[in-house]
Amino acid sequence: MRHWFKDQHFRSLLKNTSYLGASKIVAAVCGVATLALAGRGLGVLLFGTLILITSYVKAVSGIAKFQSWQLIVRYGGHGLSQGDPEHFKVATGFAFALDVVSGIGGMLVAVILLPFIGNWVGISPQYLWLGMAYCALLPIMTSATPDGVLRVLDRFDLISWSGTLSPIVRAVLAAIAFATGASFPVYVAIWFATDLIGNLYPWYLGWRELRRNGLLDGIRPTLRPAALEGAWRFAIDVNLASSVQAVWGPIGRLVVGGLLGPAGAALFRVASTLADSAQKPADLLGKAFYPEIMRMDLTSKKPWKLMLRGTALVSAVAVLAILILLVGGKPLMVLLFGKDFAGAYVPLVIMMIIPLLGIFSFPLAPMLYALGRSDGPLKAKLLGSALFFITIAPLSWRWDVIGAAVALVLANVANTGVMLLQLRTEHRRVRPRTT
Repeated sequence: MRHWFKDQHFRSLLKNTSYLGASKIVAAVCGVATLALAGRGLGVLLFGTLILITSYVKAVSGIAKFQSWQLIVRYGGHGLSQGDPEHFKVATGFAFALDVVSGIGGMLVAVILLPFIGNWVGISPQYLWLGMAYCALLPIMTSATPDGVLRVLDRFDLISWSGTLSPIVRAVLAAIAFATGASFPVYVAIWFATDLIGNLYPWYLGWRELRRNGLLDGIRPTLRPAALEGAWRFAIDVNLASSVQAVWGPIGRLVVGGLLGPAGAALFRVASTLADSAQKPADLLGKAFYPEIMRMDLTSKKPWKLMLRGTALVSAVAVLAILILLVGGKPLMVLLFGKDFAGAYVPLVIMMIIPLLGIFSFPLAPMLYALGRSDGPLKAKLLGSALFFITIAPLSWRWDVIGAAVALVLANVANTGVMLLQLRTEHRRVRPRTT
């Protein structure tokens, strides 16, 4: 493995992943502490209601969000690295326009829709006003332009540490709320305020870096990026893939809440949060991997070698995290959340299959996007989501939260399998040359 470190791209991948990893450890610790404080302070039912309110807004954000950062990386990364910033500026203006339109549209739809479906997803009528107020965050929650700007400018350090601001402040405020016996609306207000801070701060950082690099002039919001070939198709494919992905996160929690009530949603959330912690090494590597391969020649073997080396690297960390959670997951749940949440342990064990899949799946979507197959991840997620919706109700009615966990695992297996087949086909088509 020693010769791997002679590869500039592998060193860059490690550096950027380490930035993201360090901040995510801080954010994860704060996040688990926050959930533990809220769970103990509110009890299972009110904690579940908090999860459902925030999940509703995140679900709408996931559907409306265009993942505009991918546009900036896809169309602006290579040109900027070669000293030609024009495509970067057009892509940034296009991304910004998409963020504004999708954010405002998503907010209006969410506010109008909630009174009609709130009861179905487990949100009691008495708390609908809190959910509607929370929808005011959507114009900034759907924004991803700053993330794309910072990725292309290789400022993963800023991305990483800006991501710790909201979890740290939320943990502190949740501790104060727990100590003072605060009411349910106070907890909702804490989540709202910290989401607001966490989503606004990256905009300041992105603007600052654009000004520092002399790139502000010439960036204009536009929905007609004529200079970017296939930009609308790429944006739609990525948006649809992201929207479908939300099925397994906030939408999935809403479905569980509708099927099993707030208590079921609370247990499902605790189990998925701990499972996500074991998935983080793969997710972080994937975020650093995409901008790196966009700087490389995809017809050579270098990107494919980087993919395999990244897989080997993440496997050791992910397997260790999985073993820790399997052995200590139940005592950890009881210690942090209380005995009422011990029922989340078996669903957690089942969900451990997802981070195992993540070892192999983290580079699949970035590689397909880089190879011009933006439809590939979308098709894979559509199949996985269809399987999730077909199985979630019968499995949940049969085995409660355990059944919901099985449905989520089946969806991830289908998604990963389809993308593996797609990338194998692309590898045969490209036939990378040795350089």
